[in-house]
Amino acid sequence: MTNKINDAIYTKRYVYNLHFHLIWCTKYRNQTFVNEELSSEMKALLADIAQTNDITIEKMAVMPDHVHLLISFPPRKSAVDVIKALKGRSAFLFLKAHPEIRKDQYWGGHLWSPSYYIGSLGNMSKSVVEKYINDQKYNQRRGYPSND
Repeated sequence: MTNKINDAIYTKRYVYNLHFHLIWCTKYRNQTFVNEELSSEMKALLADIAQTNDITIEKMAVMPDHVHLLISFPPRKSAVDVIKALKGRSAFLFLKAHPEIRKDQYWGGHLWSPSYYIGSLGNMSKSVVEKYINDQKYNQRRGYPSND
């Protein structure tokens, strides 16, 4: 392939450009990451977990009661597995390092709320992709080969 797609990641098996906005909250919206030390610790944990699991964190914000991430990961991984790795491992490691926070705020042993938001991002809007697909059908009618 001579023309490379901007911002795409090329591997031996596939080319991808997947980006996701991921948000999750602390259990009961407890204000846990209230200082720079705790916030930085959570950022470091998430960065280590991401690196171990082939997840790229493009942007990150740890707020007192929630986390925002802009992430990318290979299509061989499922979004659910990525979320489990980030939330599950970070909760385990953080509460293990802070038994006083576990005792005061998370007596049930769960740092994060079970819910989350994930939204996909791309460099093309839905309407651009729809037009591209519609144009393929137009080209087929004109005698050009189809990609269907």
